[in-house]
Amino acid sequence: MNNGRYKKGFVILIHITAWVVLFTLPYLLRPSYHANNQKYHEQEDTVLNFCIGRTIDLLLIGFFYLNAIVLIEKLFYQKKYTLYTLSILGYFFFFWLTSWNLLRAFTYTENAFSLRKHLSFSIFVFLFIFACSIAYKTIKDKFYFENLAIERERENLKTELSLLRSQVSPHFMFNVLNNMVALARKQSDLLEPSLIKLSSLMRYMLYEAGEEKVSLDKEIDYLQSYIDLQKQRFGKRLTVNLQLNQLDKSYEIEPMLLIPFVENAFKHGTGIIEQPSIDISLHANNNILYFQIENKYNAASVEIKDTASGIGLTNVKRRLELLYTQKHELSIAKHNEKFIVSLQIHLL
Repeated sequence: MNNGRYKKGFVILIHITAWVVLFTLPYLLRPSYHANNQKYHEQEDTVLNFCIGRTIDLLLIGFFYLNAIVLIEKLFYQKKYTLYTLSILGYFFFFWLTSWNLLRAFTYTENAFSLRKHLSFSIFVFLFIFACSIAYKTIKDKFYFENLAIERERENLKTELSLLRSQVSPHFMFNVLNNMVALARKQSDLLEPSLIKLSSLMRYMLYEAGEEKVSLDKEIDYLQSYIDLQKQRFGKRLTVNLQLNQLDKSYEIEPMLLIPFVENAFKHGTGIIEQPSIDISLHANNNILYFQIENKYNAASVEIKDTASGIGLTNVKRRLELLYTQKHELSIAKHNEKFIVSLQIHLL
């Protein structure tokens, strides 16, 4: 955390230094303001001139960061080119007229300052700051995405090992196997479908999880098998309301991204709780995945964390940040003795 603060402080210092150096250079272009105004130099108010100059500089600095941080990100990258162009032109006219009025009102005598000459100077300075802003944004994005790619590779290596060790809790696997032993002894007809579900679950974990992306259908089938086995395990003691549906079969998703939320609901929503229930809904529409899961919880109960129960919610959040940067919305809240997780992912 301290390293992050030092890094941010260093970046801010670099920015301040760059602006100070830029605006304290000799006024190479300023003579164009008053080339025909020698009287101005004779009667110049140094303090007032400094304040006016710094005000104009602040207008340019404001445009630099407005374009780099807001306009390019919110308009240009979103392909709103017309609105982006109008915004740039609008700020230019605001800068031109504001700076001209300031100079005319406070540093020049009447009719001694040409609006046309100021326009040519303003265009040059504005385009220079505009080019610097674009260059800054381009370089910043380049470094950001390079670092993001490196971090993604590291995260993929870590999560791949975690996924291969088993995403689901060993306790769940033991309980399912014990249930199957009981079914075998009873010669129950439920044994064969249960084995098939467990087989498909294991196959998905071992083979599909290694892929970069899988079809949403496969992810839903995996969730369905996991939930069915959990329902068989708990029987009538637990109420599970399930809605899993998909409208477009072309959607793809990172494998095993949703199961930690489901696993967490069964783990924490089936303890010492009166009439435990879990509500799960998933659907995809207009390139957006909507996933929500609710489970009752007992705030007074303290459960021991299972260190082998998968990569956990914290790491799932991290995976979402890395794999779906600015393309997801995750909300985790507690309300009316219910633990509620809501997730939206832009799949394309």
